[in-house]
Amino acid sequence: MKNSIQPKAREKDIVVQNTPEELLVFDMKTNKAHCLNETVAEVWGRCDGTTSVSEIANSFEGANEDLVWLAIDELEKHDLLEAGEGLSLSGSSRRELVKKIGFASMIALPVVASLAAPSNALAAASCACAAPGDCTTQPTCPSTTNCNGSGVCAP
Repeated sequence: MKNSIQPKAREKDIVVQNTPEELLVFDMKTNKAHCLNETVAEVWGRCDGTTSVSEIANSFEGANEDLVWLAIDELEKHDLLEAGEGLSLSGSSRRELVKKIGFASMIALPVVASLAAPSNALAAASCACAAPGDCTTQPTCPSTTNCNGSGVCAP
């Protein structure tokens, strides 16, 4: 039964930072940063692998099962849950669930905003230099005294 599914938040290769109104999750596997709004953060925090979707919905004020399923769908879409069976919105589309929840609840809709972090190669490009003096103002570069032949502050 779909309501007995017990989703589990992914813990491996994840760094989490709490802020007052959202949860920031950095996925080291994909090099992406995710910003979870309060609704998704509440659901994600209760995804312990032993609590069913119904129990999650009953555990906090203002959430119904459809809202929890929307949050789980967002978390699954961004690979923030352990792989499992039946975590998709099969049988209901996101649009149908939003209509069912109602416009009054739009402020609480689960949202995950994601951003890809730059790779190390792109980060190194910010250490560009034309002369050794350019490196002294870039303390995060591999060298603050040497502008190598490639035009990068590095040995």
